[in-house]
Amino acid sequence: MPSMKSAAMLLCLCLSSISLPAAADSRLGVPPSAQSQDYLASKGQFQLHTLLTEQRHPRTWDLSRVAAGDTTAALAQLLSVDEDVALALRQVADDPARLATLERASASVQAALRGGHRIYFYGTGSTGRLAETLESGLWRPFWQRAAASPAWPRIAAALPGAGERVRGEITGGDRALISSLEGFEDLPLIGELQLQDNAIGPQDVVFAVTEGGETSAVIGTALAAAAQPGAHAQRTWFVYNNPDAVLRPFERSRRVLDDTRIGKIALPTGPQAITGSTRMQATTTSLYVLGVVLEDAVAQVLGTTLPTDEMAALGFAPGTGIAERLRGFADIQRRVAAAAPRLASWTDLEARAYAGGHHATYLAQRALMPVFVDVTERAPTFRLAPLDPVDAPQRRSWIQVWAPLEDPQAAWQALLQRPFHGLDPQRYRAPFEQRIDDPYLRQAALRSLASAGAEQQALYDLAYSTRNRERSGPQRGDLGTLVLLGEPTLTPLQQQWLHDFDAAGAGLAVVAVGSGPLSPAVLQALSTLSRPVPLIAVQVPQRDAFGLDQAIALKMLLNAHSTAVMAKLGRVVGNTMTAVQPGNLKLIGRATYLIQSHVNGVLGTAAWQARHGATPALDYAEANAVLFEAIDRRAAMAEAERVPEVELAVVAILEGLAHGTALDWDGAARIVHRQGLNGYLAGYAD
Repeated sequence: MPSMKSAAMLLCLCLSSISLPAAADSRLGVPPSAQSQDYLASKGQFQLHTLLTEQRHPRTWDLSRVAAGDTTAALAQLLSVDEDVALALRQVADDPARLATLERASASVQAALRGGHRIYFYGTGSTGRLAETLESGLWRPFWQRAAASPAWPRIAAALPGAGERVRGEITGGDRALISSLEGFEDLPLIGELQLQDNAIGPQDVVFAVTEGGETSAVIGTALAAAAQPGAHAQRTWFVYNNPDAVLRPFERSRRVLDDTRIGKIALPTGPQAITGSTRMQATTTSLYVLGVVLEDAVAQVLGTTLPTDEMAALGFAPGTGIAERLRGFADIQRRVAAAAPRLASWTDLEARAYAGGHHATYLAQRALMPVFVDVTERAPTFRLAPLDPVDAPQRRSWIQVWAPLEDPQAAWQALLQRPFHGLDPQRYRAPFEQRIDDPYLRQAALRSLASAGAEQQALYDLAYSTRNRERSGPQRGDLGTLVLLGEPTLTPLQQQWLHDFDAAGAGLAVVAVGSGPLSPAVLQALSTLSRPVPLIAVQVPQRDAFGLDQAIALKMLLNAHSTAVMAKLGRVVGNTMTAVQPGNLKLIGRATYLIQSHVNGVLGTAAWQARHGATPALDYAEANAVLFEAIDRRAAMAEAERVPEVELAVVAILEGLAHGTALDWDGAARIVHRQGLNGYLAGYAD
């Protein structure tokens, strides 16, 4: 197998030789719209199909077919790709130069903590949720536990206000945790403005995290932080998951890579289990590495104040450095992968619930952040309705996430561990109006700004509240999943929730990640239910102060499960997410390339050529013109008739080429409804 570096360079050379025609060929009868012409002419920097993270992984190439027949095998495929993460982390641990980079990042965090400064993590989409996980799921809970330690007076004296020193921010503010806000990701300006909004100063440490290495908002954060007057060298870190050689053709990435003021933490692992779905291996890698860096920094600082036994009581294993922690990921991956047969029963239950028109509800306490992240990331990946607001006239989301609390405000506090932060329109509107030159981006950003304020918190109820029980309580055929993260017992509300689902005739499952077997108290609570409940328990030793190992194990379990559910429901074709919603420039490029790839895959088959003869391949410009037409056509359809734009376009193009007719959008939609894209493409399989 070629090395990742050589493979990336070869990929870059091959794809850079592809020319993009300026206009679509008339054979499809779809003249390029003004937006398509603009995208081809001036948005080449967002045509990202050359990225390594956008390629198809060979281990999951036929995932949709496998998932339809063997859930355990599909889960095993998905979880095996995390071996790439273990390999990448071991390579970092074994490379003195790359390991030294992480040690310097830890040293910069240590200096900030000792100097009373802050650490700021910023990302977009998946990496934005990563940033908030570092703050709300790892950092703040650690300091809450530390406050109960006998050593707390000395800890507080050495690091006053330590629990408030980390800030995790997602592009668009906390409302973007629910669903992405169109137009923001493509703006370097918003990264700069949110840096200012969070009062990040020149002595604070900034980690700008982007899976692709090209996200405009994250790049805006890195450049703005590096340019702050008085900023010390390498207090700004750029964290990314593609090789430099693949990123250099993109001017905005090159600006960061060439900026000596910015430290680079390159963490490429290769293609994702689902093509381009960087919520999986890319985010797992960055979350684990940054969690380890934070953990190491705190261990170094507290180690000068506390003796070994008190450090051990807080969860810090003596003599464990960054390299050992990175190598330890392989053990976590093996433990999670071994759970595939047990995981399959839960995956089948949830897929059946959705297929029958029913809903899923997740209840989590300590696991609230990883569960919430996985659930909300399903919407953009698989074209699902996002979580329902409280004023929704009817339920559109297939799923909901609740905390075992009765008060909605308390549920948000349990998730964030701090007050909700929205974007104040008074701070952002004028810069958007004055400093965004592109009319499409300016319009999208101003539209999204109206849905990014602090008032958005009240629109989403994450509690096991009376309102939620009355509006969307359990029904027969639904599925309830209780997720436990190292919890030795169940609260009264958790037990009530289980009995409410049991009494309603809904399905139940329990997923638990902890350091040992489930406690007798939990098993006793489960035994009081009317029927046995599938139990998926994974043991991950508690060897770290922040609980990072168990949190990352749960993340991998949830990612594989939710992806396999969607593959079983036809929301994945092969290992490509053809249901993708082209809501930003990057996703428009991804959708265009998916159309081109799937159409050309069929045109090259013996089955197509036997029926229709040799047909010239579809070029990128043709695919892009059809995509923008599909976006408009889909919007004009009745809601019940709509199908994802990529699937609509692929079928319309192939049917038009097969019959030599104009594209029949309504006919294509009927075919997708009747057969699904998997079924349609199977007719051309060699």
